[in-house]
Amino acid sequence: MAAKKSGGLWDTVKTIIYAIVIALFIRTFAFEPFNIPSGSMIPSLLVGDYLFVSKYSYGYSRHSLPLSLPLIPGRVLSSEPKRGDVAVFKLPKDNKTDYIKRIIGLPGDKIQVREGRLYLNGALVERKPLPGFASRGPFGTNVSIPQFEETLPNGVKHLILEKTDRGQLDNTAVYTVPPGHVFGMGDNRDDSLDSRVLNEVGYIPIENLVGRAEFIFFSYDPEGASWPVTVRWSRLFQAIR
Repeated sequence: MAAKKSGGLWDTVKTIIYAIVIALFIRTFAFEPFNIPSGSMIPSLLVGDYLFVSKYSYGYSRHSLPLSLPLIPGRVLSSEPKRGDVAVFKLPKDNKTDYIKRIIGLPGDKIQVREGRLYLNGALVERKPLPGFASRGPFGTNVSIPQFEETLPNGVKHLILEKTDRGQLDNTAVYTVPPGHVFGMGDNRDDSLDSRVLNEVGYIPIENLVGRAEFIFFSYDPEGASWPVTVRWSRLFQAIR
């Protein structure tokens, strides 16, 4: 009887170990969950969104591993991101903080913002006005923020918010993306700390890319009412574009 109990305990321990190993394998090489804590990617991503990031999209580096363990030199099975990808990366400033932005520029690209309009390699990027984005303002009031559909040179269309074309980051110098780097911007253009701020984010080393955001698996409004009213049911399993 004692031997039987001992065997049952060991089977349980083995099951737990196998589960941990499988979970770590999936998290490292397939998909990793992330949540959105700020509004820099509104309207594409909202505060309270939970999403899966594909780890295999750009290959693997040390940042693919838990705690960014330095076990992978450089990047292996590397694949260059595409303009318009929504990517999670480690902030170059500390190589620890997870950031998420849309990839706007690739190595060698020249990027500039003039009067709120994005220029890529000297060409104005098309944007089309849409109905305003409904947002919660001060004291619970409803406000409408100007919303546009932006079309990148490779045909990728995505939504952006632009409160004003005269904001702090609406007139910039020309950025030339160095080799082995990409340039990321938030879709909430006037409320995003991104590659336009060189001393805070700047150019993103491709090695720092963690993966591409694929779909939202859960979403709730942190300022909403109690469960389940606070859940944004319409956003569940929504693809990220």
